[in-house]
Amino acid sequence: MVSIQSRPEPELLRDGIKIPVKETLLTPRFYTTDYDAVAQMDTSSQQAELEAVVEELRTDYNRNHFKRDKEFEQSWEHIDEETRAAFIDFLERSCTSEFSGFLLFKELSRQLKDRNPLLSEAFNLMARDEARHAGFLNKAMKDFHLSLDLVNMTKKRSYTFFKPEWVIYSVYLSEKIGYWRYILVHYHMQKHPENRFYPLFKYFESWCQDENRHGDFFKVLLRSQPDLWGTWQAKLWARFFLLTVFATHTITVFERADFYKSIGLDARQYNKEVVINTNKTSISAFPAVLDTSHPDFFPRLEKCADYNFKLMAINDSDRPQFVKTLQKWPLFLAIFWQLLLVYLLKPIDAEAQRGTVH
Repeated sequence: MVSIQSRPEPELLRDGIKIPVKETLLTPRFYTTDYDAVAQMDTSSQQAELEAVVEELRTDYNRNHFKRDKEFEQSWEHIDEETRAAFIDFLERSCTSEFSGFLLFKELSRQLKDRNPLLSEAFNLMARDEARHAGFLNKAMKDFHLSLDLVNMTKKRSYTFFKPEWVIYSVYLSEKIGYWRYILVHYHMQKHPENRFYPLFKYFESWCQDENRHGDFFKVLLRSQPDLWGTWQAKLWARFFLLTVFATHTITVFERADFYKSIGLDARQYNKEVVINTNKTSISAFPAVLDTSHPDFFPRLEKCADYNFKLMAINDSDRPQFVKTLQKWPLFLAIFWQLLLVYLLKPIDAEAQRGTVH
């Protein structure tokens, strides 16, 4: 596994305001969907579960959690340059992801207000949580003399259309993988407090419960729609989104190996634990999941990460653009081939295991 040893100096939009990271397939994106279709969803088969999940969101367990304590009131100039750059990258991508969720949920709440009040309320409550997360992360960036202009991002960034069923699959996975990402770092910090170089990490335990509750809401939404779990097409889509999320996670974790090293984690092992646990959790929602225990599963995902490093090296070269494009195509095909081979591995029938998974 190769890690990035140096990062370019951040480009500034203006003093202290960082230009957002360039949009790629691997960076957090902003989404829009068919709001009319969401408003017309029949969730009656899961009404009791839906009301219970919304009540959990109303309780707002973390209303007093995201408050900066005195530990933040110090200089962070003692953090070495490499660790600082890796941490800022983590903060920016995490902030952008949380803000993306806020925008989607807020617009869903607005669009559904007069047509599906319960779903509208749920999306509004989740938007509240995502806004807190994004704001807290942006304040952390300010400790390193940088921040994101989130208002400007809403105007300048492109929006990707996802059908409602794609939103349900992908956001469920995003929230659940977020839970495992945060909770595993929390467990690690409990064992190795010497690696907690910044106070943000002590907020992860309660923070990840927001992710978990959001995932539970999307699980109920998914199970209320038989077409999303009761058909052969649903099994194919479930495996597709699992593979997409796990491949993206593997590639980005390997890209950020320097960050995980800075907090005492091995990127490869951390990625495996996050993916395995997220896959197991998904058995309670999806009709089929991937076989992460297959001996080819992680090696093929890690090959994709290696190919990604080669793509990055081509991007950073001074060759003409048409030469770069020609050099990239074999790597794109190689990544596609590895992912196809993983997709074709015999899946696990989650419906058959549902009674044994909690």
